[in-house]
Amino acid sequence: MVFDIREEERLIFRLVGETAAELGVPAYVVGGYVRDRLLGRKSKDMDIVCVGDGITLAQNIAAKLRPLPKVVVYKRFGTAMFRHRGMEVEFVGARKESYRQDSRKPIVNNGTLEDDQNRRDFTINALAVSLNEGNYGEIVDPFNGIYHLEEKTIKTPLEPGKTFSDDPLRMMRAVRFATQLNFRIEDETFKALSKYKNRIKIVSMERITGELNKIILSPRPSIGFKILFKTGILQIIFPELAALQGVDYKDGKGHKDNFYHTLEVLDNICRNTNDLWLRWAAIMHDIAKPPTKRYHPKQGWTFHGHEMLGAKMTPKIFRRLKLPLDHKMKLVQKLVRLHLRPISLTKENITDSAIRRLLFDAGDDIDSLMMLCEADITSKNPGKVKRYLENYEMVREKLAEVEEKDKIRNWQPPVTGEMIMETFGISPSREVGIIKNAIREAILDGEIGNNHDDAFAFMLKQGKEIGLEPKIDIKN
Repeated sequence: MVFDIREEERLIFRLVGETAAELGVPAYVVGGYVRDRLLGRKSKDMDIVCVGDGITLAQNIAAKLRPLPKVVVYKRFGTAMFRHRGMEVEFVGARKESYRQDSRKPIVNNGTLEDDQNRRDFTINALAVSLNEGNYGEIVDPFNGIYHLEEKTIKTPLEPGKTFSDDPLRMMRAVRFATQLNFRIEDETFKALSKYKNRIKIVSMERITGELNKIILSPRPSIGFKILFKTGILQIIFPELAALQGVDYKDGKGHKDNFYHTLEVLDNICRNTNDLWLRWAAIMHDIAKPPTKRYHPKQGWTFHGHEMLGAKMTPKIFRRLKLPLDHKMKLVQKLVRLHLRPISLTKENITDSAIRRLLFDAGDDIDSLMMLCEADITSKNPGKVKRYLENYEMVREKLAEVEEKDKIRNWQPPVTGEMIMETFGISPSREVGIIKNAIREAILDGEIGNNHDDAFAFMLKQGKEIGLEPKIDIKN
């Protein structure tokens, strides 16, 4: 393994070495940067540890750079950071940490490089490279981190129980690195994830979800979710998802395991999009199957209404996980609610009205919905997969055809509530809502065209039926 050092990185290394020598403090580049560069992965974050004052080192180096970067100092943590040519460089003095049983916030003291490496979460993150003149470029690897990189193994530098008990967020980080790098978690480290899983309860949900989202944004998130489930961590942090696991049988009839099906859908959609919220839609699409599961002697197992209940559960789950409750949540909620609709449109003789209603309900998210539906095909039968995909392609063509003709996507009423009130001389009232709804339904059903003239004539007719007369000259 060798470094492929870029020009901007080489400049930072040279300045760190020179400035550290001027200040009389040894300095090293450590952690994730070293790991990623040894793996041949790009890295825009660089951590510098000095056996001394990291803030002073950062300020002295920044003074030599042009343009002069702004140094952000975090005195409480004894760290400083600046950005230069796309690199974010953080400085800290070597630290020794100890923990209380009820908190993941460490008691910090000044320490040696060895102390600093001991506090790292995993051996592959405890690597350090000297930037000092006497041994420049030498890798300091007290825990065989290079070997574990080559073996693709996640292992804690110290006894895993101590590492995870001290800072339980490291359990989520172990799963995240295993997922992102497609590494195996070493046996004793894996056992400790199960043994100390309940310690995760002292970690804030924001931090847990931050790691969870990084797992979800990995190339194959199913790797991480399977580890979380096997260790019991998922049952603590996301019980609704864990509840999907398992298959019930009755009268010789079983249903698919909806947990592993969901993970397949998630991996499928990840091949087509990096969008975090579409990935969350894949996770949530069947989330309400456990509470809606019923057995009927003739039909077998059913999950009627799971799409509607899942949409209702979405904001509650997002709120608990400290995920955003804005348009991102609403997108996930919409896709969960609508994810069964396109398959119903693959039947013969489907009406334009049904297509219009899906376009109306999905709006600009129709393409995301179709992507989710296609990801939902997890059959192992190639013939079935081919048939399902052909059916969805037919739906896509029908959607494009109806949209071109009727312009229903993101539909706005050709006759507004203000027009209705002005025409009939009425104030905001139930009658206005009745007429607006009638116009919308008539357009979606294809009874009238999606244009002002047809809608206005229909409005007059509807007004007459509920006892309203125009108060203005309708010819004008």
